Amino acid sequence: MLRYIGRRLALLVLVLLGIATITFFVAYLIPADPAKAAAGPNAGPAQVASIRHEMGLDRPLLVQYEVFITHLLQGNLGISILTQRPVRDMLADYLPPTIELVLVALLIDIVIGVPIGVLMAVRSGGLTDGLSRLITSLGVGLPVFWVGLMLQLVFYGRLSWLPASGQLGIFTTAPPKVTGMYLVDALIARQPDVFWDAFQHIIAPAFTLALGLLAVTARLTRAGMLEALGQEYVRTARGKGLKRGEVVFKHALRNALLPTITMLGLQSGFLISGTVLVESVFSWGGLGNLLYTALQQADFPVIIGVTLVGALTFVLANLLVDVLYVVFDPRIRFS
Repeated sequence: MLRYIGRRLALLVLVLLGIATITFFVAYLIPADPAKAAAGPNAGPAQVASIRHEMGLDRPLLVQYEVFITHLLQGNLGISILTQRPVRDMLADYLPPTIELVLVALLIDIVIGVPIGVLMAVRSGGLTDGLSRLITSLGVGLPVFWVGLMLQLVFYGRLSWLPASGQLGIFTTAPPKVTGMYLVDALIARQPDVFWDAFQHIIAPAFTLALGLLAVTARLTRAGMLEALGQEYVRTARGKGLKRGEVVFKHALRNALLPTITMLGLQSGFLISGTVLVESVFSWGGLGNLLYTALQQADFPVIIGVTLVGALTFVLANLLVDVLYVVFDPRIRFS
């Protein structure tokens, strides 16, 4: 397994270089002038030309690409046009809140979606199955931004149960930075009041992000469970007189989860890009907000940096899925 993981990590470098190349050329096809954006709306032609020269944008495109790849291989993602900060430092600041949001969304998806899928399969064809399928179908079709706004309207505007936006309340001091994720850092610092405040702020955006994925998880789990419950080993377990819960959860569910695990691995990478809308609605200070601002300002180094982070997340998530296959199905081995 270790040799397999090593080969996959080596291929990861080539994948990231390929994605970086595509993103570089696509970004520079956008009809926007980064030098004009950096100079500001009141800058004259001479000032814009001077900034364009300083940024190296007056060089041939292939020369710019060579410089970009050279810097990338050295771990240098460039300087933000808008803030003049190293992109690497900006990603280090904005990535932890997004990781925290995605992890909580995945947790919500697993805790709710898998049991619903099991219930739908066990009671297949009944009223519970029909209602669950109807609800999950609605979950897939609802727009993310609409769900976020409705949650704000109900749980903040009407019930006052949850805050409207942000990561912490205005009167709450952030915990000492260790990971950059407030929930984790509050636990490390043993600050339960900060943890509770951060938890209240993350529930609505995480549920909004998880809703579409939750519906798919429930349906995949249902399909896998229906297939597993019809297998010979499940009938044998029932014939031995095992309890229904033991047959369902110990024998059937473990094999039924393989398609669900595959989907979670694929979707975890897409969740990074899906945070753009969610973070905009809830004013969440993560990569989504950073990318949204960068697209507005034609901040190409930041756009490329965020894209590479999304690609890295996607590849690593799929590698983790391959490893989990062996855990859930010992029959699978790596050649």
